[in-house]
Formats: sequence, C-alpha cells, structure tokens
Amino acid sequence: MGNFFKKSFVLLMLLPVMAWAGEDYTRWVNPLIGTAGDGNVWVGANVPFGMVQLGPTSVHMEWHWCSGYHRSDSTVIGFSHTHLSGTGSSDLMDVNVMPVIGEVKYARGVLGDEQSGLWSYQDRSQESAEPGYYKAWLTRFGIGAELTATCRVGMHRYHFPESSDAGIVVDLESGQFDRPTAGYVRVINDRAIEGYRYSDGWSQGQRVYFYAEFSKPFTGFHLIADGAEVKGTKELKATRTYARFDFNTAEGEQILMKVALSPTGMQAARMNMVAEIPGWDFDKVRRQAKAEWNRVLSLIDVKTGDEHVKHIFYTGMYHAMIAPFTYCDASGSYRGMDGKVHQGKGFTNFTAMSLWDTYRAWHPLMTIIEPNLTANIVNAMINICDEQGRLPIWPLYGFETEGMIGYPAVPVVADAVLKDIKGVDAERAYGAMKRTSMNDDRGLKWRRQFGYVPCDSMMRSVAFELEYDLADWAIAQVAKKLGKDADYEYYMERSRGYRHLFDKSINLMRGKDSRGEWNTAFHPIKQIHFGDEFCEGNAWQYTWLVPHDMEGLAECFGGKDRLIAKLDSLFVITGDLGEEAARDISGLIGMYAHGNEPSHHVLYLYTMLGEPRKTAKWVRHVMTTMYRDDENGMEGNEDMGQMSAWYIMSALGFYQVEPAGGRYYFGSPLVDEATLKVSGGKFRIKVHGNSAGNIYIKSVKLNGKPYSLNYINHSDIARGGVLEFFMGPE
Repeated sequence: MGNFFKKSFVLLMLLPVMAWAGEDYTRWVNPLIGTAGDGNVWVGANVPFGMVQLGPTSVHMEWHWCSGYHRSDSTVIGFSHTHLSGTGSSDLMDVNVMPVIGEVKYARGVLGDEQSGLWSYQDRSQESAEPGYYKAWLTRFGIGAELTATCRVGMHRYHFPESSDAGIVVDLESGQFDRPTAGYVRVINDRAIEGYRYSDGWSQGQRVYFYAEFSKPFTGFHLIADGAEVKGTKELKATRTYARFDFNTAEGEQILMKVALSPTGMQAARMNMVAEIPGWDFDKVRRQAKAEWNRVLSLIDVKTGDEHVKHIFYTGMYHAMIAPFTYCDASGSYRGMDGKVHQGKGFTNFTAMSLWDTYRAWHPLMTIIEPNLTANIVNAMINICDEQGRLPIWPLYGFETEGMIGYPAVPVVADAVLKDIKGVDAERAYGAMKRTSMNDDRGLKWRRQFGYVPCDSMMRSVAFELEYDLADWAIAQVAKKLGKDADYEYYMERSRGYRHLFDKSINLMRGKDSRGEWNTAFHPIKQIHFGDEFCEGNAWQYTWLVPHDMEGLAECFGGKDRLIAKLDSLFVITGDLGEEAARDISGLIGMYAHGNEPSHHVLYLYTMLGEPRKTAKWVRHVMTTMYRDDENGMEGNEDMGQMSAWYIMSALGFYQVEPAGGRYYFGSPLVDEATLKVSGGKFRIKVHGNSAGNIYIKSVKLNGKPYSLNYINHSDIARGGVLEFFMGPE
C-alpha cells in the first residue's frame, strides 16, 4: 500500500456534503466532547433517535469503555451497530463488522500481538467524526473505514489496499459486558447474508436480527463456530459465531456494506433495508443523515459571541438526541416487554430510556421543542405498562433492567398530561401511573405500611422514598386536573413521606427502620455504593430532593431562613466520601455534586426561595467551569443526554424544578439570543447586557410587558412569543 492511497483517503473529509438549505448547525458539533474522563460518550454515525448507532468498539471492557469508545485508547475490534452513550452501565455493541487483510484469529485478540486476533489500532490523526458520519484508518491492515446510517440501517464504505487476501468479518460473539447465547448467520447468495445475535447482559434475552448486503460479490466465505471453521454449509448457529467473506481488491478499491437491524426478525430487517437504503449511494445517505441532524439542531437557534459556548450548546443538542432509540420496524412492528411481537398503532416505539436521569431536564426540554416525540415516548411507556404491569424503570431492548430507583417514568407521563401534549390519552396515562404506584415491589408495600420505605427493608431506602414522593406529587396534580379529588388528597399525603426521614437534630435526611428508629450506621458524608440508604449520593445531597414541596421542607427546618442557611452550607462543607463511594458523585462544589442527577435542580431552589441571585451565581459558575469545549469537557456521565439537557435549559435561562407541570424557574441565561421552534410557532429569548460580569437578571419582559414572576409557564413558551432578560452586575 502506498502513501498515495492513504492521502487520498484523508482528503475524503474535505469533500463537500450538501443537502441542508439553511445554516449548517452540525459545524458547531464536536462529537469528541465527553469522550475522555468520565463522560462515557459514544462516537460514530447515526441519525436522531435511530435504532442504529454504528461506530468503533474497543478491545477494552472496563467502566470507561461503557460506550465502546474512550479517547485514551485507539484499539478497534470492529464497527458495531448498537451502542449506549454516556451511561454508567454497559451492553449492546451487537453485529460487529471488521475489514481485514490476511488471516486473523476469531477472538477478541490480545493487545501487543499484532499477528493475531480480530483487532487493530487506528490512526487518531486520520479519525474524523461529525453528526451522521465517522471515518477511521486501521493501521494494522492499511484500511480506511467510513460509516454513515439511517434510522435502521448502517452503511459502511471500506477502502482496501491491493490484496488477494482481503476480507470482511461479521462477528456475532463480541459485545460489551454481555454474554452471547446464540449467533446465527445464513449465506443467501454471494452478496447477501442474514442472521441474529442473542445475548444476556444488562438486557436479558436481547435479540438483534440483521440483514446485510455487499456492493461486490465475495469470492468465498468461512463460517466459524467456537473458534473452528465449519465447512460444507451456508448457515451456522453457535454461541460464538463469526463469518468471514473473502475479496480480491485493487489499490484503493472501495467495498460497501449495508446492515439493516430489526427487533422482530430477519425478514423484517430486509424490509427495513428496502425502506431506507435500497441503493448504494453512500454520499447521499451521508447527506440525508446530516440534513436530519440539521433539522433537529435547528429547533433552537442561538446567538452568542463566545464560539466555545456555541460548540458546547450544539454538541449538547447532538448528545441529547442520540437516545432513546427507535425500537420498531419500518412497518411499525416491535418486540414488547412481554416478549411478543406487537404492531405499533400510529406511534414509534422506543427503548433505552434512562428515566431516573432524564425526567429532570431532558424530558421537559423535549416537551418544548419536540412535543410529538414526547407523545410517542409516553405512549411507548404506557404500552410497556400494559405489557409488564407497570411503567418502565430503565427499559433496554425488550427487557426491564430495573436500573436506578423510584418510578421515574411517572413524572414524564404526568408532565405530558399537565402540559396537554397532543396525542396522549390523559385517562389511559393516569391509569398507568396509578397502576404503577400501587404495585408491591421495590419497597412500595412497606411504604404503604409504614408511610415511608424503612432502611431495614431494603438498601437505598431514603433515595427510593424521596423519588416516590416527588412522583406521587406529580400523580396528584394529574388527579386534580382530571377531577379525581379523592385520589388527589391520597397522593398528596403520600408525597409528604419525606417528613418521616428528616432528622431535625442534624437537619438532614436519614434512614429510619420499621420500628421508627434512626439508622445507627448513618454517616452524613461518607457513601457506600449499593450499601446504604442513598443512591449515588449522601445525606447532604439527598436532603434537597423535595422540589415539589419546598414549603413543607422549610417547615422541617423550622422556617425558610434556616433552610436557606443550610442550603448555603452545602456549597462550602467538605469531607471524605470514602473509598466505597459511587464514582458518579463528581463535579463537587462543597457537597453539591453536579456530575450526578440528584443535584441538578438544587441550584434553582434559591430562585424558588426568593434568592435568585444565588441561583444566578452558581448556575453561571457551573455552566462556565464544568462544561468545556474539549474531549474532557463534561463532569460525570452524559447519562443519555441529561447532563447536556441541563446545560441547554440553563443556557436559555430557565429550568423546570418541580417534577412536572411546566414552571421553568429563572437562572442566568448564557446565550445572547435564542429562537425556539415550538408548537405555536417561534419563542424568542433576548438577553440584554449579557456579559461575564452581568450575570444577574434585573428585570424581565414577556411580549413587551413587564413580567414579575420568577418563572415562566410552559404554555407561555409553547404558544410562542418573546421573553426578554435585562442583565446587570450584583
């Protein structure tokens, strides 16, 4: 292979990609933000909320590689079609494809042995990533790889050197933190194959079906089961399944491959390919992907004199629109949580919902700019309730992972009803919320018995109780809206369960056992991951998880002034979290932990309590120090878009603190101007006198008239209009 071939491949990134007539918002996206440190961000090619996330998967199987990619590592075992982004747990990375030259061993390989194993280093200087497109250079084989995608189909373009021993390997063993239970491949003809990968991991009983085509006939094929080739057959089923397809290639020759996925079957995968990529025009698919990203990124047009802010903002928009994933065929069919195939009725089914994270800011953001998506997601969750008996916690590829605590789908469903999102049946939604809240599992039986979750009944008892409380408050608001007065009173009383767990002697939340006695093993700062009454946090962080009843919390403290004084101390108190603490407790200011979701609303409590200057001070500090325009530019995990959604909402100047209902409390807008596409037209935000010194809101106007509230209602945003902030120094 000559240098000319490599240089020609490098020049591909300079070719124009045109399809979007308006401003190119993708130029502000840096997909590498959050790929170093603890961000766990995925890199590759996809479209917004697509089933396919086609990108590189590394050799490593450690926490920092939850997405399959970490900036510190340049190894590649192939290009997998499914990935999670920004999570603290890992799975997927199904249907792994690797172009090769010469013989390789069909296993994950051993680092340092470049003569064996299915892997290669990639040349980082030749790597390129943008929304809908990814490019890499595999140094071991001298092969250039380009990737793009539609919703359900990944498209590969490989640039080979001259070789009589080139190949493309389909690897159905390798995933990430999972165990393959069955891999199947069938050779249909010399251009087409089909198969599936079954696995158990975070998602148990996961099924991914595929259909694939090559742009050039292969000259031969090899089916490998558990490390040994099986000859004389065109189909193979084994636990560890690989298939290699041979090609003779000229210098710089391109071989394209299309891989369509389905949750229901191989024939459905084939129909998904026919629906989305019937031809072989890679550049057209890339242009379409870029246009779709521009469409969603243009939902918020921001103006700011700081280009770093613009990079962070639009990268945040990009990260926020990777998940949840479409989980249905082009025909609408999907595999439900009951394991059965269902036909979707007028909606798109979704999976991979990190609800404990995203109910806080991601979902409120989408109710503003993507209300149709909100309706689809809510209806998908209500269907899940029908299929498994309760609303989802953390659904992943047809399986309930039980990830995280409370019933975090409830605030999302309630919010949609309270905001009158079109396409959501309020009575059906209410029925799903009520059914979920009356289950006996996850501490709910004890909660009804004692009025709270006792710490001697289960771990994370305080965290569970506080999450249940705020969700029950949301149910109560829907009950009130629907005229269900008795239910309203019942759920409002349940929403006050936190009072049982407030220890007045220390003014902190604390575990209490079934006898009504305080947990003697309690420590206000030290935290034991999966080993105490909190979840990825301590008493100082969880005491403030009462956003639905600040008046009631103030009463616990003995008055608002005492509450504010304690809140002030949150940002200055220090201490040792302990060796067993969750690594998610990060981004610390005192004991405020911005790197994890239970703290995300806390800065805005000051506005609720009548001290907006303190909110402005801390919100501006977090936006300008904990979000950066570099690979390590994020504190904590991205958590499927929640970290970015907090930034987006805060940069616009407001945040929904209460779990549902649509009151967005003011903070400190970072951008100078923003135009949001909303259901009623356009909602414009103008920030006058904004600067690093003028971070405090002095006055507000709504549609040209003075505005005295410290929040804006969702309905005022949704109908369109103009919100003006007038900024100044303290």
